[in-house]
Amino acid sequence: MERDDIIDVLNDLIENSRDGQYGFNTCAEHVKSPELRDIFLARATACQTAVSELQVLVSECGGTPDDGGTISGAMHRGWVAVRGTLSGYTDVGMLEECERGEDVAKARYEKALSRPLPEPIRAVIERQYQGVLRNHEQVKLLRERYRTAV
Repeated sequence: MERDDIIDVLNDLIENSRDGQYGFNTCAEHVKSPELRDIFLARATACQTAVSELQVLVSECGGTPDDGGTISGAMHRGWVAVRGTLSGYTDVGMLEECERGEDVAKARYEKALSRPLPEPIRAVIERQYQGVLRNHEQVKLLRERYRTAV
């Protein structure tokens, strides 16, 4: 795989993680449950950590790391729905939006992992992907729990 292609894959994941960070922070600001607020803030921090790690890899490859998510990236990842309807959403609604965002993150990581990446980079992406899967499962379980509590 060419160096520029590797950098593109990494920058795509940086944008994805930035948009996840933005989305989780936005949800944390608008949920009523302190439990969910803490979880969303922790997920936002994990996304920031992923961004930092990916940025180092881009630099090591001789590229310029993406400096953040974009509005078009946010739209693509489903977070605009969160921004546009925050006032009317319940905690369950926020969890549903987070789950949709995690569905997109899973797909982006799976796409990256389908590429012939160098092993050290693949290992980082695979580890981050496992975190995305854990996030998705936690959000799904919380959504079900909060849905039945209503």
